[in-house]
Amino acid sequence: MKYELEYTLNCSPKMLFSRLSTPEGLAEWFADDVTVEGDIFIFHWGKTHSSARLAIVRENKLVRFEWTDPGEPDSNFFEFRLNVHELTGETALIITDFAEPEEKEDAIYLWDTQISDLKRALGI
Repeated sequence: MKYELEYTLNCSPKMLFSRLSTPEGLAEWFADDVTVEGDIFIFHWGKTHSSARLAIVRENKLVRFEWTDPGEPDSNFFEFRLNVHELTGETALIITDFAEPEEKEDAIYLWDTQISDLKRALGI
């Protein structure tokens, strides 16, 4: 089941983009460690890891990772989109992800926790 979450972050898209698109930036908030082999990002959490291909990058706008692990063909990616609100100038981070209906609440809680870590990494 596809879902989207939106978080308003008081920072520039450029400052946020490096935290979404580089292994160093992602290791600050998304995973314990991130390594790269070609266009494959390997996300490490404790003793587990998952691999994803960096599929789309649009500078300061969009990052999409496609999971390389076997899974559902229509739910094999997660995406970060940046949108600057015209009126307020605030940056919105829009996350697209997938979860089974019974796991959606836990998945949202996990994203909320990770975004708190991202805000700390950004100093906001």
